Amino acid sequence: MYLLFDEAGKFMAGRVLSETDTSAQVELDSGKRIKVKAANVMLKFEKPAPADFMSAAQAASQTIELEMAWEFAPDEEFGFVDLARDYFSTQVALTDQAAMLFRLFESPHYFRRAGKGRFRKASAEVIAQALAAIEKKKLLAQQVSRWADELGAGQCPDSIREQLYKILFKPDKNAPEYKAVVEAARATQTAPLTLLQRSGAIASPYLFHWKRFLLENFPKGTGFPAVAATAVNDRELPLATAQAFSIDDSATTEIDDALSVQGMGSGTVTVGIHIAAPGLAIQPGDAVDQLGRARLSTVYMPGYKVTMLPDALVQTYTLQAGRDCPALSLYVTLDEATLDIRSHESRIERVRIAHNLRHDQLDTVVTEPWLLNSDFNHENEPQPLPELRETLSFLYRLAKDLKAKRELVRGKPETFNRPDYNFRLVGNDGAEPLGSETVQITTRQRGAPLDLIVAEAMILANSTWGSWMAELGVPGIYRSQASLAPGVKVRMGTKALPHAGIGVKSYAWSSSPLRRYTDLVNQWQIIACVRHGKTAALAAPFKPKDASLFSIISSFDEAYSAYNGYQGAMERFWTLQYLQQNSITELDAMVFKDNLARAETLPLVLPLMGAQNLPRNARVRVRLGEIDLITLDIHGTALERLDTPQAGLMDSDTATEEDSGDDDEVAGPIAIAVDISEPAHEPSDNPVP
Repeated sequence: MYLLFDEAGKFMAGRVLSETDTSAQVELDSGKRIKVKAANVMLKFEKPAPADFMSAAQAASQTIELEMAWEFAPDEEFGFVDLARDYFSTQVALTDQAAMLFRLFESPHYFRRAGKGRFRKASAEVIAQALAAIEKKKLLAQQVSRWADELGAGQCPDSIREQLYKILFKPDKNAPEYKAVVEAARATQTAPLTLLQRSGAIASPYLFHWKRFLLENFPKGTGFPAVAATAVNDRELPLATAQAFSIDDSATTEIDDALSVQGMGSGTVTVGIHIAAPGLAIQPGDAVDQLGRARLSTVYMPGYKVTMLPDALVQTYTLQAGRDCPALSLYVTLDEATLDIRSHESRIERVRIAHNLRHDQLDTVVTEPWLLNSDFNHENEPQPLPELRETLSFLYRLAKDLKAKRELVRGKPETFNRPDYNFRLVGNDGAEPLGSETVQITTRQRGAPLDLIVAEAMILANSTWGSWMAELGVPGIYRSQASLAPGVKVRMGTKALPHAGIGVKSYAWSSSPLRRYTDLVNQWQIIACVRHGKTAALAAPFKPKDASLFSIISSFDEAYSAYNGYQGAMERFWTLQYLQQNSITELDAMVFKDNLARAETLPLVLPLMGAQNLPRNARVRVRLGEIDLITLDIHGTALERLDTPQAGLMDSDTATEEDSGDDDEVAGPIAIAVDISEPAHEPSDNPVP
């Protein structure tokens, strides 16, 4: 005897070995023996053999017309044998009974399951809806198949082109467009990105990167809603006696900081560090604060930026020359001869901004010889350099002294082995780039006099204010580093801990409140310190152990890493564009680790073939391979060594300062697939914009 039974929703048949009232021991054709509950037995039969029985029943089931079976079915609950007798005949064969069971079971839109072998027919309305859904699914499957065929043939359907970035980076895996790409990729054995490139889906490599970044970080766009900051009567603030000046690049519009010097020649000099004060207008929790907290930082990229705060507020509080600007000022009084700091004082005031100096216009003029030798002059020195020469000379002397003292704490000198690179997109003028602009790349040596003056002033302000907040018991957002040992990274927290990398006992970003949300938060806390002194901890917006501070730190770290990663990727994109636009096929580079080389005159790191036996710092001539502006991939081949074998040798256990941390440049290629993630970059602690 044989049994047809239900095993976990699957129909099976086998030979009965033994049977009781409650169960049976059954042997399958495979030889496997299983125990079957009596309630799960659908039919008993003598012949044919189980395999033939199942095959005949499956074939017969497909001849049953569902509409007719539905007409024969009673309105109340029924068993499959009953309906088989009504549909076929009262003497219905066992294979036809099984056929009816199979047909009912596989047609839930006509017949709802009501138990083992029991069913109830669906209403006409439910059947109509189900059939419509089945037809829609069928048509959709056909559409997916057509789209997949088009992609495989090298053509991109419009619907897929419109969903391109979502398909690649935030896919809905049930969407037909996504399914078509996956089906075509499998059929052609091609990676989805390569498939879409070949089909012409990506019209512009630049827009590919930009749209991807927007989808991941600004899905609602980069515009600001119309909101207003709290009205502040800046005229009520006292006007400082100092005349200040800023030092930035020409493209900088969010001018956060300025400097002033008073008392030259008196023996006691007061240096003012003046920071733009949007914290006077923005209040924690208000509409503008919510905008800043959502973005957390300005996003920079060659030729363009996405600001953290609305432009109207930025233009109100930027330290523009010719205006009396609201500022949070730190005045440091020091001995003019020894440069020893005697005291410091913080004020909320208006400061007259006399000049906006620009690095790109003055770095070649404001050199160390010009600053340290009063007899050294340039022809036609631009204004206002003659009137600021003595001030800049003093600030440069102070900056070098501050740096030397920090280096004593660090335990080793800071080195600037690589320049900063400036990108200019010709004809762009700050508008959103198209990706086809001519790119110009220039260098600015890190540690140049103007750069050093600003850097040391900002470090002084951030460390002084950080320590002051800690003394008053006011929490802030700090950056710290336990040591300079390899692998010890900079971390953010609410405690004033030492920063070994900078060489200060505490460090709280406070000098860029127009551009970084952490600085704005710290500015609110410092303003409370200025206004309330020893009771500031009670009046500050954020109290000790405030959970929102930890939330801000976590969100900022994530956003800042993403923004820095995108900036690095876009700098690499425009560097590769520069190579193509200038038909550069070879360049000089230096090997630094893991068969990677760094170009000597461009911000470019690339994998290098033929460098396996070269020591670190070996200079080589490199032939460049093909450029992929989507993956940002480029490889190089070492052609010849440019230095003598001894010149570039370096102990394998010794690393240069620049190699001890993460690389600024993206080494490429960027991994892009249907599900994609971007490597994070440790934010720089260099306070220079």
